[in-house]
Amino acid sequence: MEYKHVVRGTFLNRPNRFIARVLIDGQEETVHVPNTGRCKELLVAGADVVLAEGQGIKRRTRYSVIAVYKGNLLINMDSQAPNAVVYEGMQQGRIRELPPIVSARREMTWGHSRFDVHFVTEDGQSGYMEVKGVTLENNGMALFPDAPTLRGTKHVYELMDVASQGHLAVLCFLIQMSPVSCFTPNHAMDAKFATAVQAAAASGVEVIAYDSVISPSTIELGQPVAVRLLNSGISHETSL
Repeated sequence: MEYKHVVRGTFLNRPNRFIARVLIDGQEETVHVPNTGRCKELLVAGADVVLAEGQGIKRRTRYSVIAVYKGNLLINMDSQAPNAVVYEGMQQGRIRELPPIVSARREMTWGHSRFDVHFVTEDGQSGYMEVKGVTLENNGMALFPDAPTLRGTKHVYELMDVASQGHLAVLCFLIQMSPVSCFTPNHAMDAKFATAVQAAAASGVEVIAYDSVISPSTIELGQPVAVRLLNSGISHETSL
């Protein structure tokens, strides 16, 4: 995935979850924040940010914040990117945990649920994948979520229902940075979500994580990352 017309800026503040104020070439600008998460450890005063102009969407603001530097670590924070990146990776056969795919479609409904990707394997199996973007990092470990997520927990239980009906069910965490040592659900932030992920892994849902190859203007699927679900006694290490 590539962004056009990328510029650098300095983060000043975030009046609400949709907009921020940044300095671009010494001029203060109000910009769009395409991530409604808290991002408190990322969007701190003085942080270097990367912004993209336009992106083909008519907005009141000229720029959108797409990435931020946390020290030397560049983190993409565009919440629209993970679905596109993982979908592209699936089409290229780069999701190692999946069997060969013959077709994939985004935003597909199953029952009363809508998942990020529906796919069909070479042997005719139907599968559904939910993708979660990860921007929280602590001492080399990637965590999700950075704020309580009732919607995310609902998605996990819906995937368990998919698996119980004999379909393939995949929960994919795209870590929007690299490198990290591992991924784990953020039990301290949202114990209900973490418990749901642990239950899902134990009931047949494939829980996987990948990092990303990041530049100021691009984000691409990277390599598998170990998934650790330790609070329930489950330790699932993704094959690297």
